[in-house]
Amino acid sequence: MNPEAADPRTQQSWKVDVSGYSVDLPIVAIKPDFAISLMMIIDLGVKFGDHVGRELAAKLAPLKPDIVVGAATLGIPVAIEVSRALGLDHYVILQKSPKIHLANAMEQRISSITSKGEQRLLLDRAALPLLEGKRVVVVDDVVASGSSLKGSLELVRKAGADVVGIGVILTEAREWQETLGADCGLIHSLAHIPQFSRAGGETWEPIPGT
Repeated sequence: MNPEAADPRTQQSWKVDVSGYSVDLPIVAIKPDFAISLMMIIDLGVKFGDHVGRELAAKLAPLKPDIVVGAATLGIPVAIEVSRALGLDHYVILQKSPKIHLANAMEQRISSITSKGEQRLLLDRAALPLLEGKRVVVVDDVVASGSSLKGSLELVRKAGADVVGIGVILTEAREWQETLGADCGLIHSLAHIPQFSRAGGETWEPIPGT
């Protein structure tokens, strides 16, 4: 890591109420005039994970899912906590790192607002019996551009799953709506966050309409 590299974190934060649980998210600059509020669920503690798991499970339970699917990395704790709250034992994780047991994995290409370049989602073929013909809910931490989530949906559908719902902790801005199209109707979320610009000043302000 280059110690002289500029820190993208600003001195501002954005407070969001996540179904009764208040968190302050650091505003992080993606470009000189564009920033997002960054939620790293793995840094927010066990109580937050338990809270969002129970709240998302309450929204998804009426859909009677057989199994929960999440994508690495930040979707993993969401999938675990939602599965736990739903009383389910098994869950499926879509991987991004090419591991030895994934040499013959099903694959989907994706991109993300918080990751550089194109990535791959990998589904272990050993997990196919957990998905084929099953009622599946796909979960993640945040949906922003919608590309990662769309890739997850396409991959589990290739595996023969019936996607009955999508659970996310946060929706960010509006770009995901165009990306997901008709699948927007499957979204269940706990809160919404805007994106930010400085508009020529020093203070980051929410972009209107986001």
